[in-house]
Amino acid sequence: MAFPVTRLQRLRRSGALRGLVRETRLDAGDLVLPLFVTHGRDRREPIAAMPGVERLTIEHVVAEAAEAAALGIPAVMLFGIPADKDEEGSGAWDDEGVVQLATQAIKEACPELLVIPDLCLCEYTSHGHCGVVRSDGQVDNDATLALLARTAVSHARAGADLIAPSDMMDGRVGAIRAELDDAGFGELPILAYSAKFASAFYGPFREAADSTPASGDRRGYQMDPANADEALREVLLDVEEGADLVMVKPALPYLDVIRRVKDATRMPVVAYNVSGEYAMVKAASAAGYLDERSVVLEALTSIRRAGADVVITYHAKDAAGWLSETD
Repeated sequence: MAFPVTRLQRLRRSGALRGLVRETRLDAGDLVLPLFVTHGRDRREPIAAMPGVERLTIEHVVAEAAEAAALGIPAVMLFGIPADKDEEGSGAWDDEGVVQLATQAIKEACPELLVIPDLCLCEYTSHGHCGVVRSDGQVDNDATLALLARTAVSHARAGADLIAPSDMMDGRVGAIRAELDDAGFGELPILAYSAKFASAFYGPFREAADSTPASGDRRGYQMDPANADEALREVLLDVEEGADLVMVKPALPYLDVIRRVKDATRMPVVAYNVSGEYAMVKAASAAGYLDERSVVLEALTSIRRAGADVVITYHAKDAAGWLSETD
């Protein structure tokens, strides 16, 4: 008796059939657009390593945010480039700082758009590290916690919708949660950069944010790229301390970590498709080696397929536009 051959291709014969059985869906509502906000007025400064991305003064950041909202993107993430830096990074918690003022301006113009200021000191310190540096050149974890908590409250006062610590100091989620609660912001969720690896893919971002360490590197507090079990320990500690969402950064080289984090926590998982990932696609597409649209949508879908509920990506506006064309 002859048995019928299983024909998996039957469900691939048309776009309608492929769409009907598609397991992973990508939507503009899954994306967050990062923006670099700088001091001054009416300035747009192109970032050479990230074609299409610019440092923007507040009025231009507001316009970009409005464009993102019109495309169905639900959130923007803000990175600040202050006029002045110091050893402590005091611009980070300045209520009149560029990120705080940009947050207020965006919320006034687009009240429904979520604003997520990045919470770290590296963009504001003269030495470029993510915390207080001791005389021996090492970052003082515990001394840094108070400054991070102070910055979190400043972001909350400015109208931030989520608090997003990216520093990787031990205990910072608990310290920030306690400070927010004491200041009357107990309802604000924390998006923790929980598994943030010491990655070579951050290079273009360091140019964009002017945050390259003046000496040493960040491997003493960011994670070793070889360690996945440790990533889970980091994530679970942040959850225990009060994180409401957890992040894996970068995204594409760490898809296995994204899946493990999702399986272990069943919490909302965010993945950051970082500057180096963006720059590689831009360079290859500019050279004619890749079709940018196809590659971007495939990459973002793979991040979602791995288990990410939200993807932070510099491709967000382009991807949202392309997705709208296929609806």
